[in-house]
Amino acid sequence: MPKRIFRKYLPKPDRLREHKALSFLGEVLADPNLWHINRRSLAGAAFIGVFTALLPIPLQMGLAALLAVRFHCNLPLSVVLVWISNPVTYVPIFYFTYRIGAWMLGMPPHTGEGITVAWFVEQLVPLWLGSVICAMVFGGLAYAAVKVAWRLAVVRSWNLRAHRRARVLR
Repeated sequence: MPKRIFRKYLPKPDRLREHKALSFLGEVLADPNLWHINRRSLAGAAFIGVFTALLPIPLQMGLAALLAVRFHCNLPLSVVLVWISNPVTYVPIFYFTYRIGAWMLGMPPHTGEGITVAWFVEQLVPLWLGSVICAMVFGGLAYAAVKVAWRLAVVRSWNLRAHRRARVLR
């Protein structure tokens, strides 16, 4: 049952193989292990996708694809989850991660006066610190959520099967 749920919403392998942003992977995309739908593969892909989405870098999809290939996780889910950060959500996500980093470094909030290139470069430290911390935390939560959801779906499937058998035996 969990496989059907994920298979229904994930993009097809052929569609991702044709995507120009992933063309640099070439024949690697032919590996069937990248398309497996199982608990380990999907949980790892959830971590990779959310982790990569929260990093303030360009070409997040490419990095997610490389990590999915390296760690043998489900490639489509890794790439799809990167779109958590998109042009609409960049500002709130990275402002949040910046504030986390600034809080961890004990930096006071900026009032908006005296913005210079040097000030901007200085702000990259809390942005990156907050982004990496949030990426690890939220990636870990995504990993755990997939593991728990998969387990609950399997237990539900077992219970439904047991109820069906009990009805047949009556």
